[in-house]
Amino acid sequence: MKSFRGALLGGALLTSALILFGCGEKIPPGAAAVKRPVVTGVVLENVLPVSVNAYYETSGTVKAKTTSLIASRVMGAVTAINVREGDRVKAGQVLVLLDDRDAVQRQAAAQAALQEARQAQESAAADRDLARITFARYKNLFLEKVITRQEMDEMESRLRKAELGHERAGEGIARALAALEEARINLGFTRIRAGEAGVVTEKKIDAGSLATPGAPLLTIEDASAYRLEAHVDERLRGLVKAGGPVQVIFDPARPPAQGVIGEVVPAIDPATRSFLIKINLKDPSVRSGLFGRVLIPEGAREALLVPRQALVEKGQLLGVYVVDPGNVMTYRLVKTGRPYGEKMEVLAGLRAGEKIVVQGLDRAVDGGLLKP
Repeated sequence: MKSFRGALLGGALLTSALILFGCGEKIPPGAAAVKRPVVTGVVLENVLPVSVNAYYETSGTVKAKTTSLIASRVMGAVTAINVREGDRVKAGQVLVLLDDRDAVQRQAAAQAALQEARQAQESAAADRDLARITFARYKNLFLEKVITRQEMDEMESRLRKAELGHERAGEGIARALAALEEARINLGFTRIRAGEAGVVTEKKIDAGSLATPGAPLLTIEDASAYRLEAHVDERLRGLVKAGGPVQVIFDPARPPAQGVIGEVVPAIDPATRSFLIKINLKDPSVRSGLFGRVLIPEGAREALLVPRQALVEKGQLLGVYVVDPGNVMTYRLVKTGRPYGEKMEVLAGLRAGEKIVVQGLDRAVDGGLLKP
């Protein structure tokens, strides 16, 4: 019975203490005080909405404006390859050599045939000249009535045959010259040359292999002009036109490269509901195969922008130091969008009018108290 009364008394005292605390009794001074580190030497900036150009974003791959597949026009064993992948070549430079022994012999035979045709022409010319002289003599005899008309007709026929023989000999020379030129061209096919200047990007054959007509041996790209090919949603078909400016991002840490739409393929892909555009690039650092994000201007809108140097990366997280009206500094995670020059768009994590640290970030402390 005494224990029960003691329990009731203890509970009553505890209830009284709770009521007194709820009615405004304060915690003893210093029990809940927070000691914040003092921060000085930083520069703040108000985050205010600004008007920016809205962009439609897509992606694509860089390709050379001109790509040449080097192939052989004749069959032959590869005896030498004079270039390697990555080499720069000039127009007309010999790239690959083929076994030319057959072609050399055919050229020699064509040269001999030409010489024979010229000799035949000389012989036909001599026969023609003799027939003309003989015809002139017979004509005088005919006029003097020394020979008969039949003899004169026979001599005239001989002259005509001699002249036709000379003409045929001339045609034979023309045929021999054509055969010789063909042999020279075929011999030239054993020396495979670059059609234009560029960079060798791929080698598809080795010395000793058999080259066949039409089979690619090398790939050469024109290194003076590159373009990026990307697919654009069909809703932009009335907005995207040749000559329009675009921005291409290859590295998020670098400013976007400037490009111009060079070609718009009007056909819509029924599977993706998009169409192809080809963007001419002026950036000399781009190379074939690079992946790039394409930004196509759509119009103006409002956005919150912060300087790039205000963004602080911690691990894989990105944030800024925000200072509240009580001068308390807090590291706050943000979600960024597209870059705009030296600033970055913030999609989430900040509100208009808040203050952030833009300089002196090495002194910023999460939970610190900014000294005015």
